Amino acid sequence: MSTPIRLRKGLNIKLAGKAEKILLPEVPVSRYGVRFADFPGLTAKLEVKEGSVVSAGTVLFHDKLTPEIKYVSPVSGVVKEVVRGEKRLLLEIVIEQQGSEKVDFGTANPLSLSREEVKERMMISGIWPVLRQRPYHIVAHPAAVPKAIFISAFDTAPLAPDLDFVMTNIQGGDMQTGIDALSRLTDGKIHISFDRDGSRVAEVRSLKGVESHTFTGPHPAGNVGIQIHHIDPVSKGEVVWYLDIQDVAALGRLFSTGYHNRDRIIALAGPGALHPKYHRTRPGASVAAILKSNLKDQNQRVISGNVLTGKKITADGSIGFYDNMVTVLPEGDYNEFFGWATPGYDKFSYWKTFLSKLIPKKEYVLDTNMHGGHRAFVVTGHYENVLPMDIYPVHLVKAILAGDVELMESLGIYEVAEEDFALCEYIDPSKIEFQEIIRQGIDLMIKEMN
Repeated sequence: MSTPIRLRKGLNIKLAGKAEKILLPEVPVSRYGVRFADFPGLTAKLEVKEGSVVSAGTVLFHDKLTPEIKYVSPVSGVVKEVVRGEKRLLLEIVIEQQGSEKVDFGTANPLSLSREEVKERMMISGIWPVLRQRPYHIVAHPAAVPKAIFISAFDTAPLAPDLDFVMTNIQGGDMQTGIDALSRLTDGKIHISFDRDGSRVAEVRSLKGVESHTFTGPHPAGNVGIQIHHIDPVSKGEVVWYLDIQDVAALGRLFSTGYHNRDRIIALAGPGALHPKYHRTRPGASVAAILKSNLKDQNQRVISGNVLTGKKITADGSIGFYDNMVTVLPEGDYNEFFGWATPGYDKFSYWKTFLSKLIPKKEYVLDTNMHGGHRAFVVTGHYENVLPMDIYPVHLVKAILAGDVELMESLGIYEVAEEDFALCEYIDPSKIEFQEIIRQGIDLMIKEMN
């Protein structure tokens, strides 16, 4: 294992409602949804229509620009609805689960296959989208050959699941097979990053063909983009790929069993949940079953993902394709009179304006109230304190707003993703949507490069 990398910049948000390390039995779910917004840059072409009968692994749609990449149904059943928004924009495919039919893609030893054979099997089975790339934070382009592949084995986001606990309860033992498949996709290294204590899971500790790293420090130390920046940064013309550690096991299951199976363990967390615990489920599943009789009251916001980067969903909405948790927060739909003038014993803040700074280990029940509105952009000099990268966040944001592509390149647009700027957005007194601006910049770069 390489020398530990210590990060001093960042911020741990002391939010109450951490999931208790108890894994509950899987509850029946009848509604599944595949959201198009989970795949930035996607131009979808449907291959099913309402009423179509599908099996787990049946192709639902593909990308018009890369038609070889397939997006498949997580379960068998009937396409109940194709949800569209303004201008017939595709939003979601809703599937009503029926039966347990699966598409059999055949078993294989990835080490006996060529790179192209591994890629083809991953694409036709619908497992390929678990691979994402930097630059651009999009589904990996199959024509590229990455200089390295990265896996983060820990998560530092607020209330994030303990991935050691998760991997202890993952059934199958397919991690090494997944690593073997990844090794066929790159001539470079496969990097896996741990927190300071490493991993307690024997299967993860004993993986072959990977280079291990340890990180210490506050969030966003667990973000794979931060790890890439400190291990093997991305320069213009280079590509790296990355994926979730649970998806390494899912990739291994594809080759071991022949089936597309992304069953995963998620954490239900947050101060709005009565019983925050772990659940076995799969991406796209409706959260209605795990939230039933589990909300403190009806005035709660349900988020697929963590509080910094997750997406608001309804109480029967679907778990995002890449999400490993569901967070519940009280809605902050109230006006606070002179809130800034109160002592603030029960308020968490990055800024040293509340007496809560004197109680560093306290956990707080935070809600969604923004405590202020949009205002003129204030250059505080504090954004650099929560972004452990050699990047000037304010300069990059201004370059994006100005549409200056060359300046964006020189300021590091190839290395970043929205999630890396989530803390900048959180501490910003001007309430600027940093993550949205970064996405705009990335989309502009994709447009300029094509």
